[in-house]
Amino acid sequence: MERKQEMKRTYYLAVDIGASSGRHILGWIENGKVRIEEIYRFENRLEEKDGHLCWDLDRLFQEVLKGLERCKELDRIPLSIGIDTWGVDFVLLDGAGHVLGNSIAYRDGRTQGMDTEVYKVISEEELYHRNGIQKQLFNSVYQLAALQRQNPEFLNQAQSFLMIPEYLNFRLTGEKKNEYTNATTTQLVNAQTQDWDEELIGRLGLPRRIFGKLHMPKASVGDLAPEIQKRVGFNAEVVLPATHDTGSAVLAVPANDDHFIYLSSGTWSLMGIERLIPDCTEESRQHNFTNEGGYHYRYRYLKNIMGLWIMQSLRKEFKHAYSFDELYTLAEIGSYFPSVLDVNDAAFLAPKSMIRAVQEYCERTGQEKPETECELLYCVYNSLAKCYAATVAEIEGVTGKEYPRIHVVGGGCQDHFLNKLTAEYTGKEVYAGPVEATALGNLVAQMLKSQAFADLVEARETIARSFNVKKVEG
Repeated sequence: MERKQEMKRTYYLAVDIGASSGRHILGWIENGKVRIEEIYRFENRLEEKDGHLCWDLDRLFQEVLKGLERCKELDRIPLSIGIDTWGVDFVLLDGAGHVLGNSIAYRDGRTQGMDTEVYKVISEEELYHRNGIQKQLFNSVYQLAALQRQNPEFLNQAQSFLMIPEYLNFRLTGEKKNEYTNATTTQLVNAQTQDWDEELIGRLGLPRRIFGKLHMPKASVGDLAPEIQKRVGFNAEVVLPATHDTGSAVLAVPANDDHFIYLSSGTWSLMGIERLIPDCTEESRQHNFTNEGGYHYRYRYLKNIMGLWIMQSLRKEFKHAYSFDELYTLAEIGSYFPSVLDVNDAAFLAPKSMIRAVQEYCERTGQEKPETECELLYCVYNSLAKCYAATVAEIEGVTGKEYPRIHVVGGGCQDHFLNKLTAEYTGKEVYAGPVEATALGNLVAQMLKSQAFADLVEARETIARSFNVKKVEG
C-alpha cells in the first residue's frame, strides 16, 4: 500500500549549492504539508588556479548529475528541477558555449581598487541611485571591471554572460536564460525598470550582447538535454527558482504579514525586510542597505553581513573537532571577553588564517587580543549579535517603523547560542526555523509553477504548519 501511495506523489527537486556544500532535496506535498528529504550531499570548495581563487564548475556539474542519478536509484522522479547558488559570480561563454578563462570566485582579490575605476565612469551615489544595491567590492560590476583591465580578450570574445546557476542550467538543458533575482546582485539591473540598465552597461564599456533577457522565478528553462536524460535515466523540466539563494530563503519565511525582520543565517547573514518599492535614496546608501530583487518583483531590503563564515573558518583551525554544542559551551565560557569586531571588515573575507585575522584586527583597533578558543568564539558570536542589533535599529530608523519579530531561517537558525544573544541584544521576539529555508523556497517556486499552491500566501501558510518553528528564549 505504501508503495502505491508513494507512486502517486508529485516530487520536485531543489539543488541548493552554497559556498561550502551542496545538497539535493526532494520535496512533495502530503496531507496538506510540505515534506522534504535530502537525498544527496556534496562538498564545494575554492581552489587556487593561476594565482586566483576559483570554482571548479565541471566538478560541481558532475555532482549535480550524481544527485539526479540518485533520484533514479530511489525511483523518485521529479516533475521539475530548480538550482540555486550564491550570487555575484558568473562565467562568460564564447559562441560555441565554452567558458572563457577560469571561474574566479568572489573571495578572490582581483577586485581590489576596481571601485575607484568604476567611479571614474559613474559616481558611487549615482550607481546606487540607479540600482539600489549595497556596495560590496566583490559585486559583479567590480569583477567585470577587473576583467576589462586584466583579460579584455574574454569580454571581446564573449557572447553570453551566465551566473553560476544559469550556467549549470545551460549544461543540463542547452538553454541560456538569465534570472532576475540573481541578476540584481550584479549592480547592472535598474531598480525602477527591473531590467538590465543598458545606459549604465554602455557607459561602463561592457558588451550589451552578452546580457540576455531576464526571466522571473517560475519560468521554464527547458527539458533535460537528450544526453543528460540518457545518463540520469529520466526526463524532467528545469525551472527557475529564485536562483539567488537568499531570494529562495526569504520565500520560505513562515509569515505573511509585514511586521517582521528576516535573518537568513548561514555562511552569510542576510538581514532585512520585504518591500514592494525599492529605496534608492542617499540615506539608504549611507546606511549601506541593498534592494535585491525577489519573487514577483518584491524587493529584499537588507544588509549583507559576513555571517557564520568567520566561525566556520575558526572551527577548521581548531585542533579538536568540536561538536556544535561544544562550541556553544566554549563560547559561553568566554563571555567575559570584551573585544568587538566589525564582522564586515575586509580582513575576514578570505584570510590565510582566521585566528590571526581576528587577533590582528583587535590589535589594530586597540582592543584586547583573544588568545583562547573560548575568547575567539565569544568574540565572534558577540560581534555578530551586536551587528544584528545595530542592523535592526537601522532598519527601523530608515523605515520609521517598528518590527516586533525576527524570523531566523537557514542552517544558522540551529545555533541556539547566537539566537539567544540576538534576542537579548535586539529585545525582539526571535523565531528559529525552518532550517532548509533555501531549498524550501526553491521548491515553493516550482510548486507555484505547477499550481500546487494558489499563491505565495498559501505556500507560506503551509510552510508554517509543516515545520517546527521555535521561539527563542532570550
